[in-house]
Amino acid sequence: MSESFGAMPEVRELPEPTPGDGEVKIEVQTSSLNGYDAKLAGGFLAGELEHQFPVVLGRDFAGIVTEVGPGVRGFMPGEKVFGVVAKPGLGDGSFGEYVVVPEEMGLAPLPAGVDYRCAGVLGLAGIAALASVDAIGPGHGETLLISGATGGVGHYAVQLAAARGATVIATAEAGPAADLLHELGAAHTVDHRADLAAQVRQLAPDGVDGAIHLAGDPETVADLVTPGGRFASTVGVDAEQLGDRELNVSTVEAIPDRIVLDHIATEAAADRLRPSIARTYLLDEVPQAFTDFNNSGTVGKLAVAIGSAG
Repeated sequence: MSESFGAMPEVRELPEPTPGDGEVKIEVQTSSLNGYDAKLAGGFLAGELEHQFPVVLGRDFAGIVTEVGPGVRGFMPGEKVFGVVAKPGLGDGSFGEYVVVPEEMGLAPLPAGVDYRCAGVLGLAGIAALASVDAIGPGHGETLLISGATGGVGHYAVQLAAARGATVIATAEAGPAADLLHELGAAHTVDHRADLAAQVRQLAPDGVDGAIHLAGDPETVADLVTPGGRFASTVGVDAEQLGDRELNVSTVEAIPDRIVLDHIATEAAADRLRPSIARTYLLDEVPQAFTDFNNSGTVGKLAVAIGSAG
């Protein structure tokens, strides 16, 4: 949790939450760190969102329903679930033993074949990846550049795009990171530390059909898309920022509705969406997880084990 924007997160005892009307209480088993959590802890969202300190950090969760509030019809105590904390204001988060969430948003049953470890890193990054790939809508054989491919969202986007038949060019340092992305479906990897444009042009001389921008300079990425192509960004880049480039630009939002959560869970259950977990932290190690996340260099997700089953 955090006592103020920009303060170093710390572990503290708080009262156990109680579900209200239409809410579900979950005993959290696993969670994970997302860019949103790092921005929040770093103070970059100060003034943008309603909040009440102390703010419990964490968006993703997987766990067991322990109690339901009045009016809840779709979930029962003892049911295994996963999802994303999607309340309008800040306060409740998933980096704790329990979390209370609305039944109608950000919550889905955990299907057979998906364990807590996988589900706890699936929610927000999986939704963002699916929304990004949907925004591009790559056709079979089209070339798609994914900038920021080694991150939590990126490594899921590589898999989802490759499954649709796209030829994926993914940014990754040579070595284990590039090897992993090839295993996940990337046809080519390019090193973002070198001349990205030259490497991509060698593979796609006329430009790529689409690009998913998760990290890196957006204008450099946009210049590699053929005129009339598609560009999607999860970090707020819009058409105005890209000037007069002839592109179809989408600014992606990760909205955790039930249909999308069910979709990514189905993909995970069928082993078509495989999370790469760089490291798992215990709850009292979460402050260190933020430090490691901000230092980057990790491939995939940083997981948090909370409950005894996680």
